[in-house]
Amino acid sequence: MSAIIPLSNSKYLLFLPYEFEFKNMLMNKYTKMNFLVIDGAKDKICFFSHYNNYSYNKSFESSKNNYEKFSILLFDFLNQNNINLSKISHLFVNQGPGSFSGIRTSISVAKGLTITNKINLYGFNSCDLKDMNYMNIVFLYEKKRLTKNLIKPLYIS
Repeated sequence: MSAIIPLSNSKYLLFLPYEFEFKNMLMNKYTKMNFLVIDGAKDKICFFSHYNNYSYNKSFESSKNNYEKFSILLFDFLNQNNINLSKISHLFVNQGPGSFSGIRTSISVAKGLTITNKINLYGFNSCDLKDMNYMNIVFLYEKKRLTKNLIKPLYIS
């Protein structure tokens, strides 16, 4: 529970819950980190990047056609936002549970990018996201709750 305490006519002091304060502290620490998130596990294909202190995102319909041109969609997203892969230090990919085709495609592209660009690869689970807030992944990263380099897909049958 948060509390608002008036200091003067126009200034207030806001006390936030511990977890929220901790997340904000981490975000300030890691907002300089350039990272890319690839998420194809749910009903949409989502790309999210935090690059040079700006955040970018784009989503596409999960369809066979979009899975076939997944790499093209990703590189268009990177080019439109002037994101240089050589300056990305971390790549986070959703390893499920979710769509078999989406997870398989996302992990394949993520592994290819990490091998060719020497990027650190981390996997997260669909249930780790709250309200599709990809900035929450930094919090999980700091708490060492993400799988590094070992991607174990979780498919829904």
